[in-house]
Amino acid sequence: MEQKQLTGSQAVLEACIAEGVDTIFGYPGGAIMPIYDALYDYKEKLNHVLVRHEQGGIHAGQGYARTSGLVGVVFATSGPGATNLVTGLADAMIDSTPLVCITGQVFAHLLGTDAFQETDVINITMPVTKWNYQITDAEEIPAVLAKAFYLARSGRPGPVLIDITKNAQLQNFNYPGYTPCNHIRSYRPKPVIRKEYIDEAVALINNAKKPLVIFGQGVLLGKAENEFKKFIEKSGMPAAWTILGLSALPTDHPQNVGMLGMHGNYGPNVLTNDCDVLIAVGMRFDDRVTGRLDKYAKQAKIIHLDIDPSEIDKNVKADVGVWGDCKETLPLLTLGIEQKDRSEWLAVFADYTKQEYEQCIEPEMFPSKEEMTMAEVIRNVNEITKGNAVMVTDVGQHQMVTCRYAKFNQSRSNVTSGGLGTMGFALPAAIGAKFGAQDREVIAVIGDGGFQMTLQELGTIMQTGVAVKIIILNNQFLGMVRQWQELFNDKRYSFVDIESPNYVMLAKSYGIEGAKVEHRKDLVDAVKTMLAHKGSYLLEVMVGKENNVFPMVPQGCSVSEIRLK
Repeated sequence: MEQKQLTGSQAVLEACIAEGVDTIFGYPGGAIMPIYDALYDYKEKLNHVLVRHEQGGIHAGQGYARTSGLVGVVFATSGPGATNLVTGLADAMIDSTPLVCITGQVFAHLLGTDAFQETDVINITMPVTKWNYQITDAEEIPAVLAKAFYLARSGRPGPVLIDITKNAQLQNFNYPGYTPCNHIRSYRPKPVIRKEYIDEAVALINNAKKPLVIFGQGVLLGKAENEFKKFIEKSGMPAAWTILGLSALPTDHPQNVGMLGMHGNYGPNVLTNDCDVLIAVGMRFDDRVTGRLDKYAKQAKIIHLDIDPSEIDKNVKADVGVWGDCKETLPLLTLGIEQKDRSEWLAVFADYTKQEYEQCIEPEMFPSKEEMTMAEVIRNVNEITKGNAVMVTDVGQHQMVTCRYAKFNQSRSNVTSGGLGTMGFALPAAIGAKFGAQDREVIAVIGDGGFQMTLQELGTIMQTGVAVKIIILNNQFLGMVRQWQELFNDKRYSFVDIESPNYVMLAKSYGIEGAKVEHRKDLVDAVKTMLAHKGSYLLEVMVGKENNVFPMVPQGCSVSEIRLK
């Protein structure tokens, strides 16, 4: 049988189709032009979204991956096109987001000559990718891309970058067909589950008087939401979340005690240093969660479940490290643990919640002062969406407020830049999130600072017609930096005043409807109008200039030193 002849570019697109890719985010250029030329003939099979900047493309790929649970795919050209992906790669790497990024490269014979738009993208991106590889011969493309998709989605997911020289894109070769990868020698995506560690963890949980579960994004990445719910319901234990774990358990679940970390809830932070057994599921003990490590949960026995063995004992020493995919390890723990009523212990969390509500939550959610607060905006969104929307946040005060107060009934509903804290993330990520969850309402909540970093992606919304709702919470400051300057630098507000354009007029120039709210009496109707609108919509809400986000664990303090005001 005669083998089919394909170009390297066609082989790239055949790999995408074979892997079930339906949407690609990208920006063409000289070094990737052969792939874009081939894409012209694949338009019925592959939807390409033309972004306005490569950073917008990769954040859109992240948003798509986070809501769909699939691998996000991004195309970019060489040189500046490839280097513009670096921020998104770093973001995806630390947040374990599966991506396959394909960059064009100069002809192989020009490598190392400082050719036009040549950059050593392999060495630049090595620290911020799970794997990267440069292809100079088209015959490598099918196998390398199969490996790329497998590595991106398996084990602890992450971004992969494949750099393809222009000659390899143009080269004709005998195409052997596409064989998906499901094994790589020396790569073990799922560690072997050790029964003795399961037994040790079960014994600690069964003997615990005041256990606390803290869960992260690993529950979502492992698609283990049901397994996790069964685990906590049988054990009766309170469960608190990191911001990337948010939505793995419904917000209103009676055992959900709230958010951990610097701006987390009062109870789970203080009681981390009071529990006797701390069970961490799919989280990495980030510094924003732990505060001072030398004062973190020293009284507790630590059980740490993670698919990545390198995370065990990295920041917090575990008494029992349970390696493995939590979709497989949680049912084993659930089988062994005893069903217990821990209502007295849960009531302790409720007492802390009451204190926090009176001092922090109520004044923010139902303010008596004239100026509007971020929290009351989120409360109004909750009341209308009933906790069924996807919320995409940028980075700053609005991010912490949204994560604290948004209600979620469904998993994969919270999309935010967790580990890297990338300003400018939300607008392009919301575009990708909507492509990944087309049947759901997607709402981007963004500060006036972060919005101005990637506002050019309004052009992507205009061209695609994607229906994203955008709320700009405008406090006329770089709010989180200003808060720190107020609290720790004697109100020396150094370069945090930021002026904004007329956002509504800007949106309308892109064909996007919008409105601005300056008074509380107009807020409810404005939110209803935004959510009822069929297409994209931008709502700017003017909020208090010097409102702060509390509670807060000051940097350098322990989680039990959290401040309510």
